[in-house]
Amino acid sequence: MSFKLFNDRRLLIATKHKKERVIAPLLEKNLGVICFTNDSFDTDALGTFSGEVERELDPITTVRKKCLLAMEASDCDLGVASEGSFGAHPSIFFASANDEFLIFIDKKNNLEIIVRELSIKTNFDGKYIETEKALLEFAETVQFPSHGLILRQSKSDNSTLIKGITNLKDLKNGFNVLYEKFSRVYAETDMRAMHNPSRMAIIEIAAKKLVEKINSLCPQCHIPGFGVTDIKKGLACSLCGLPTNSTLSFIYNCEKCNFKKEEMFPHKKTSEDPTYCDYCNP
Repeated sequence: MSFKLFNDRRLLIATKHKKERVIAPLLEKNLGVICFTNDSFDTDALGTFSGEVERELDPITTVRKKCLLAMEASDCDLGVASEGSFGAHPSIFFASANDEFLIFIDKKNNLEIIVRELSIKTNFDGKYIETEKALLEFAETVQFPSHGLILRQSKSDNSTLIKGITNLKDLKNGFNVLYEKFSRVYAETDMRAMHNPSRMAIIEIAAKKLVEKINSLCPQCHIPGFGVTDIKKGLACSLCGLPTNSTLSFIYNCEKCNFKKEEMFPHKKTSEDPTYCDYCNP
């Protein structure tokens, strides 16, 4: 069904950071589309990780706007865009997280499909540096030079940015220039996809989820995008039988016809170990 809708159609990937490297092969193989990018469209206008342009909208609104504007600028009715956020993980204390949203928009068939991938597999970090030794130690912890770095006067300063540093010579030179002026330097990871393989890997995982959701058809109206919209907790404890916080079922919903389906025991477990029961193991 999805091949019939998308086969041989041009699909815009809204990016200036080489995300098409991992997104395009998956979409072309699984949807039959012909992917392209538009280098003249500046996705940074909606916000940058390094702070020169503040993101004013929430991630989903931003990724939708990015995709629609890029499609309009490219005179294309089929597009994909991604939007990433970085910071503290919402439930795992002291862990940094990469939160990626991917959106697929088909104006011709009035379709919008969104997926999310939240991962702690990120090198997101930053710190004030006062010696070259400390700089090199920080660089090693964040996987430099395979992962790029940014140097600046301070965490909040955008006037002295040196971005996309991917070799030792440029790193030392940039540090020395800034250190001579300010006596310390703020070093941080460059989270743009083309300078951050860890992030690129998360985008690829999200792209696989997007393909899977696009190819998931509603049992009632057969429109792509039939996916999980809610998770019910309450899997019974195998010892006492009381409900736990573990997943009992997935709720699938079609945004087109509103057909709903509940999948019981999606993790192939009909009961939970008492270790995870608040009654048996308070």
